[in-house]
Amino acid sequence: MGRSLFVSLDGPKGTGKTTLLEAVTHALRADKHKVVRLCERNNDPGRAETMALVNQLVRNPSRALELQVCERLAESRRWITLNVLPKQPADSIILIDRWYPSDAAFRRLIPFAEVLRLNMAREVRVPDLHVGVVTDAEISWARAAARTAGLRSTVMFNLAEQVASTEAFERAVADNGWVLCRNEGTVEEATRQVVGQVGRVLGGL
Repeated sequence: MGRSLFVSLDGPKGTGKTTLLEAVTHALRADKHKVVRLCERNNDPGRAETMALVNQLVRNPSRALELQVCERLAESRRWITLNVLPKQPADSIILIDRWYPSDAAFRRLIPFAEVLRLNMAREVRVPDLHVGVVTDAEISWARAAARTAGLRSTVMFNLAEQVASTEAFERAVADNGWVLCRNEGTVEEATRQVVGQVGRVLGGL
């Protein structure tokens, strides 16, 4: 490859993104690919301030506050685009846990098309491959609630919200032509699907 391949895995809580990322990383490295794993929240210098705003939004939902959250997240992705992604090896596959498609799952008052425009206006890097990881909402909700640390969500508090999140995300996947990965079977099945899509994109470079 002449440049890094940028792949994002996004979706609602409890759909198994982290487990899938680990399995995909292992499979690609076994295939002799150089893989870099990144997480948006761990590379965002303004994360604490953004999460404080998210907590305000939870207590007092409003379109104005949600827009501020969207703008801050877009600015963080712009910073990562300029300061983190260029430092990765040119022949690597960069796997990131959450990028701007995840806003399609969590934004309730701001349409995702508007969120997308915010990111594009800031020249946020567009992934070479967007993978939307989904399950039936009842499955993802049960998985998230069963975690050792609990749900730990600042934005999702009941099954009805999880259903709405999943439906909104699946609409965005269809509208934007992302790859949909249903992760309701074995992790091996989902891994083969994602690795196959990575190979397809690599073949087109």
